[in-house]
Amino acid sequence: MNQVEETMSCVYKNPNAPIEDRIKDLVSRMTLQEKVGQMTQIELCVATLDDVRNLSIGSMVSGAGKEPLEKAMASDWAETIDRFQQAAVDSRLGIPLAYGIDAVHGNNRFYGATIFPHNIGLGATGDADLAQRIGAAVALEVRASGIHFNFAPCVAVCRDPRWGRCYESFSEDTNIVRKMTSIITGLQGQPPVGHPKGYPFVAGRYNVIACAKHFVGDGGTEKGINEGNTISSYDELESIHMAPYLDCLYKGVSTVMASYSSWNGCKLHAHHFLLTEILKGKLGFKGFLISDWKALDRLSEPRGSNYRRCVYTAINAGIDMVMVPYRYKQFIEDLISLVESGQIQMTRIDDAVERILRVKFVAGLFEYPFSDRSLLDTIGCKLHRELAREAVRKSLVLLKNGKNPGKPFLPLEKNAERVLIAGTHANNLGYQCGGWTRYWQGSSGRITTGTTILDAFREVMGEKTEVIYEKYPSPNTLSGQNFSFAIVGVGEEPYAESAGDNSELVIPVNGSELISTIADRIPILVILISGRPLVIEPWLLEKMDALVAAWLPGTEGRGITDVLFGDYEFEGRLPMTWFRTTQELPINKGDNSCDPLFPLGFGLTYETEKPTE
Repeated sequence: MNQVEETMSCVYKNPNAPIEDRIKDLVSRMTLQEKVGQMTQIELCVATLDDVRNLSIGSMVSGAGKEPLEKAMASDWAETIDRFQQAAVDSRLGIPLAYGIDAVHGNNRFYGATIFPHNIGLGATGDADLAQRIGAAVALEVRASGIHFNFAPCVAVCRDPRWGRCYESFSEDTNIVRKMTSIITGLQGQPPVGHPKGYPFVAGRYNVIACAKHFVGDGGTEKGINEGNTISSYDELESIHMAPYLDCLYKGVSTVMASYSSWNGCKLHAHHFLLTEILKGKLGFKGFLISDWKALDRLSEPRGSNYRRCVYTAINAGIDMVMVPYRYKQFIEDLISLVESGQIQMTRIDDAVERILRVKFVAGLFEYPFSDRSLLDTIGCKLHRELAREAVRKSLVLLKNGKNPGKPFLPLEKNAERVLIAGTHANNLGYQCGGWTRYWQGSSGRITTGTTILDAFREVMGEKTEVIYEKYPSPNTLSGQNFSFAIVGVGEEPYAESAGDNSELVIPVNGSELISTIADRIPILVILISGRPLVIEPWLLEKMDALVAAWLPGTEGRGITDVLFGDYEFEGRLPMTWFRTTQELPINKGDNSCDPLFPLGFGLTYETEKPTE
């Protein structure tokens, strides 16, 4: 039998056959071992070619900061992923891998990739078209490295800035988050008119499998504790936290990731009602539901104990693919045993596998499993950097402009005689990008290619302007020179997830003291680089001549100077209520006692204060 005849006899290999027929045919040919293999996602650093081939592994993942490809170029990644993909294609049934990564604000693992503002900054833009264009750019840079599956976007509704993942949320406002789910149509492509709600969609080889996360209520945990407990009625959970998922399903999102957190004391990875009855049943989701990293280990105490029971609980609750990611042989062994003993029904396994295969068929992985090296030039390209620069411009929120009415401090003068630039964040690209940049927790310094605030000012200032940079200006510097103005960049050091949980929310590394010291001597613009609102004492705000919230803008610092010198207008509006003291938290628009420093939606322009909504 030649290849053409084999393809015609195997419905699942026929690209012209209906997808549901291809799924049915392939599932009918699979052994239990192969089905369970498809439900397994394993880490690159522990994977072997033989295991991918012989166990019919369904997916691989690269956790942030993991070897062996940490310092590799995108072409090296593509070569490595293609080798594992070849092993998958060489398996008995030839089912391709779906390789996944957290490209949450660009293809952020890679040196030289375009790093866009984190979601909180995009939420400040309120620009759904911009989000869609960013999604399309990210998809190209991800596919260039051979990766098919992006664990993004996070559609959490962050109700408390103490949460360490606040910057991964577009807003505290459900409507803003819903609006920004347009990024999915960038990542996956625009579904055609009449596309059935809940059915996965991926337009083609220049798009990726997207993942709406973390289902559900991750942004509403008590005291903002990461992986904590969201206490609410079902109606509140549905109206605040679940609503964005409806938009994701209408846009054909292919996968959904369950949350580490709990709802009213029950962990989401064990929540049959929410995962199966609501998401898959009531909402009609037809893609696959994936666990978070080592999430099954968290279903018992101490973590990782009684693993067989954890597998039983999660799979029966509705998890289809498990991000194991290390002890995959034990997971496979336990799951096969649970099915053979009747504790997990074969119908549950078949449902999971059908969902996984549906996404792979929709994404065209059977026809185009390997990387497209022609896309490598898109990584960090000028077009994408200009898009990121636009996003930075539109994300900036002007909170104060001048100490006296009618005397604005901004825009700045490009031909000023002498300018001081200072602060921990004025010349630190890693701090500017935040967490999930090159490494899980982010890092400090020139961790990739890009433009810092200092770089941007030096590019823009007039030839006769003297630009003096000192991270911590000396007393002699402050007293001995006649500065036109000072630019002080302060804010948060990078963090991710639980490492970012913070009950105090003060400006770190003595940021307030630095601002105060400089403001006593020189007119001052403060640029706050942070993943959330921070405490700004009234006395400190009074000392500032101008204050801009720049969030975590990414690699394109020129977007900041574009606006500060008046070439573009301020457009950003607060996506979060800016509290006065942490004792007020949580504080959200609509709360009866809400008396914030700046309300949700606040943002000044060069002309006037924008109205809040």
